[in-house]
Amino acid sequence: MPLRLLLYGLIALLIAACSVEQNTITANLYHNTAAHYNGYYYAREKTRDVEKLIARSLDDDPNQILRLFPRLDSTLAKSFTKDTEEIVKMASLSIQRHPNSKWTDDNYLLVGKARLYAYDFQNAILTFKYVNTKSPDTDTRHRALLQLLRTFTELRDYDRAEETFRFLEKEKLSKHNAKDLYLEKAYYYQERNNYDYMVRNLTLADSLLEKQDRKGRIYFLIGQVYQKLGFDAEAYNYYRKCIGTNPDYEIDFYARLNMAQVARLDHKRDIKQLRAQFERMLADTKNTEFRDKIYYELGEFDRKQGNLKQALESYSLAAHAGTNQRIQGSAYLRMGQLHFDSLKKYSQAKLYYDSAIGTLPKDFEEYDAIKKRQEILGDFAKYTEAITWNDSLLTLSVLDTALVRKRIDSVLAERAKPVAAAKKKKRRSVNTGSTGSSNAFFNSDNATVSWYFGNPSAVSMGQTEFKRIWGNIPLEDNWRRSNKATVLQDPGQVLTENNAEPNRPTTDAAAPTQKVDEAGKLISQLPYTPEAKAKALAQIEEGYFKLGDLYYFQLNEKENASQSYTTLLRRFPDSEHVPEVLYKLYLIARETDTAKAERYATQLKTNHPNSTYTHILENPDYLRETSVAAEKQKLLYKEAYTFYQANNLRAAQEKLKQAQREGETNFTPQLDLLQVLLTGRTEDVTRYQYELGEYIKKYPNHELKSYAEQLLGASKTLLEKLERAKGIQFSSYLDGPHNFVVVYTTGDNITIPVSNALDKFNAMQWKDLKLNTTNLILNADKTISLVTELPSRAAALSYFDKFLAQIASAKPFSNYKFYSFVITKENFQIFYRTKALDEYLTFFDRNYQKQNQ
Repeated sequence: MPLRLLLYGLIALLIAACSVEQNTITANLYHNTAAHYNGYYYAREKTRDVEKLIARSLDDDPNQILRLFPRLDSTLAKSFTKDTEEIVKMASLSIQRHPNSKWTDDNYLLVGKARLYAYDFQNAILTFKYVNTKSPDTDTRHRALLQLLRTFTELRDYDRAEETFRFLEKEKLSKHNAKDLYLEKAYYYQERNNYDYMVRNLTLADSLLEKQDRKGRIYFLIGQVYQKLGFDAEAYNYYRKCIGTNPDYEIDFYARLNMAQVARLDHKRDIKQLRAQFERMLADTKNTEFRDKIYYELGEFDRKQGNLKQALESYSLAAHAGTNQRIQGSAYLRMGQLHFDSLKKYSQAKLYYDSAIGTLPKDFEEYDAIKKRQEILGDFAKYTEAITWNDSLLTLSVLDTALVRKRIDSVLAERAKPVAAAKKKKRRSVNTGSTGSSNAFFNSDNATVSWYFGNPSAVSMGQTEFKRIWGNIPLEDNWRRSNKATVLQDPGQVLTENNAEPNRPTTDAAAPTQKVDEAGKLISQLPYTPEAKAKALAQIEEGYFKLGDLYYFQLNEKENASQSYTTLLRRFPDSEHVPEVLYKLYLIARETDTAKAERYATQLKTNHPNSTYTHILENPDYLRETSVAAEKQKLLYKEAYTFYQANNLRAAQEKLKQAQREGETNFTPQLDLLQVLLTGRTEDVTRYQYELGEYIKKYPNHELKSYAEQLLGASKTLLEKLERAKGIQFSSYLDGPHNFVVVYTTGDNITIPVSNALDKFNAMQWKDLKLNTTNLILNADKTISLVTELPSRAAALSYFDKFLAQIASAKPFSNYKFYSFVITKENFQIFYRTKALDEYLTFFDRNYQKQNQ
């Protein structure tokens, strides 16, 4: 019996301990244990599952600087909505059932993280702020602030993010929280493209990193940033540390490759060792999918050593060895840069830039600058080739015809050599079953196999050749009928030399008859007459001027611009461009050589005292001051036109007179046309047409002439219609019931959408009137949607105004041309019988529109 009582007492004690109001040792032990190993435990495990899913969404591309953390987005969040809801549910249950446990603040922290991962940033912020305010544990408050920092960074609210980490910097943090702060700050700075502060925080976190932080990946990222900032020695050390952590194979591969980029090459032995390393990497079958990257880095290595020929060969192989468009585009870009900057072969540079832009993704670094250069290279090649071509023609024009023919034959023969060599090499490759590559790096170990698909190099080349001809097309039926947009895929093609005529087709000079024809064509273009020589010199003059502008304004290469401008002055001292060129040379020299700039300024003032550029030189505000009147006129014109549109013609006329009192400027034609439009509103049509005719005579070359001609034609057409309309008389009694009409082209097939839109409009706005919508064929081209019937003119006009304001600008009306108006039942009978659409529209404008009432 006593034992049973003792058992009952123990049970009662345990039940009492379960009460949330108890604050005893037993109660605290129970609630802490239950809160931790029930709701909190399951919520934490589910949170880890979500974090793994987010981590897997990070698509690393070692060719770019890696992202420290994956970016959160709403699409990703939807994929684990159930998980985040479960986290909130389990953590909330733990909070509700064990509110006094020491795991309450930890549960709130999990709720905040779930909301962050669910892309519910505002509620996440509130939760983290709550934990920071209410938690008794300093470490937990710091963790909440770290998550708040991440939330602000994801929101791109950088000011509040900085406030948060500035506060944390003053706090005494645990080792784990200190590491997280450095990483969060590094992520913040990466989002702001501040790589200097990013790498500083990553290096501070180095000694605190743990195994689960993927040290190798972070070391690789630090190496990338140091390499970008130009600290090659530090980059080399971190790439080596990365390899020492045994990272993923792809990171290991790129770390070794990047080490070759930043390695110090003090001796020829170092260069040989590095080249041998490239050979070993190419020979390793595990690197098959990375061959394009290896070739690209080999090209970078040769470029830095000044071996441009070998670099171009490697870049060419990189463009063909894989399918990574970023690497392929980078290879084309490098070839374009080398042909432009070093080899001065601008036509070839243009082709490579075209291929680079056609291949590179739009998020490529400095893509806009690359595209800008690609766009101007066409003009650049045009002007450089025009100069070279015309100079060659002028030089040949003073020689004996026989000597000219001899020189041309010699040039054609030289041009034919690489073509013949390529054909011979191709025949030899076909006969021996070669894949066509002469580079030892490009040939795979099994290149001698007889089966085509057993040779990866041959397959790769075949794919590249297919893309060169057909472009990147999807696998589909009738694929040859698809639209193709190809880019340059054969950088080895033979292009004309700089002294060849631009845009001339290349011919096979190996055939004697073709050589004779080619030589004859060239001789026929030689400028023997004074007029032909003047034309050639004019093209050369224009070429130097345009090249200078391209260098100066488009490429921002002032030294090259100065060379083009000074060549123009030396060769063409009487050019009409001289004042402008002297002023530009003055601007360029002013930054580096004030004495030279002063010489240009003196020359401009002395030889061209009345030039606009001389006035600008003497008074930098010259253009601004001379354009003040025009700017005032523009402001007054804007006000006058606003009044004109509102049919406030008196106010419009006053503003227009104010603008005209500013005097004659380049904006006067716009003012005169507005005056004509006002005449059309205030006087009869005959006067309006006369003023339009006078305007056209006064400004025969102005851009507004065509618009004035359109206005004049429309006015005459309208006048003819009015004359024709005299035979149709609509009733002037407008107070009875009305219909609302929409007229549109039958071929647009919008009868059903229009009817549905009108029915919906009637149901929402005019339910009490019980309106009906019907459709009628007006004529062979037009269809009518008719709303009947509106009880009065006032109701009809109210319906018309609301239609225009609420649904006329929405679909289907916004996509098609239509006419809308209200009409009495009597006039509708006349309208439908006569089909007089234009005539009734005129009648409607006169009798219903507000300005005419």
